[in-house]
Amino acid sequence: MIKVKRLSYLFLLIGIAMTGQTHDTASEYVSPSEAVPRGKAPKMQVELLNPGEPTKQYAVIFYQGDEAFSGLLEFADKYHVSSAHFTAIGALNRATLGWFDPQRKMYKKIPINGQHEVIGMSGDIALYQGKPVVHTHMVVGSPDGTTRAGHVLDAYVSPTLEVMVIVDPIAMRKRFDPDTDLTLIDPGLK
Repeated sequence: MIKVKRLSYLFLLIGIAMTGQTHDTASEYVSPSEAVPRGKAPKMQVELLNPGEPTKQYAVIFYQGDEAFSGLLEFADKYHVSSAHFTAIGALNRATLGWFDPQRKMYKKIPINGQHEVIGMSGDIALYQGKPVVHTHMVVGSPDGTTRAGHVLDAYVSPTLEVMVIVDPIAMRKRFDPDTDLTLIDPGLK
């Protein structure tokens, strides 16, 4: 039994050496349909900044451990936001960003580990099949001042993320684009 296990391990090592692969490349990518929120934001606080005004503006504040992407989706759903745009600054200690590979029609994952400053985050909220969809990109800064950026797949806040949301007066809608497998804003759909 031990010899069989050793032989299996040896064949595995030979296979890795011959292909030059040391990890599963499929796990480095995620399809747009699987790029969904992962987590919750139980400490998220929302404040309407301009009560009584026709265009609503909100401060959506996240705290230690909140997952911001799913929190923004929860905010949009709870406050019936059908169209908005937002910017944010803050910090996080873990995130997964993505770079869209048009050949594969998938996001290549960009893992962010350890404390990073959120230099800037911007995005929008629109409706797809009657439900709000969040689309956001982020630039983060490392302790040495280098930056990394991409499409946000998840972002775990540490200690805070301050998101300023402006609700648009007309609902924007998205449509599925079969050429890219993405949902894209369609200005013709109101």
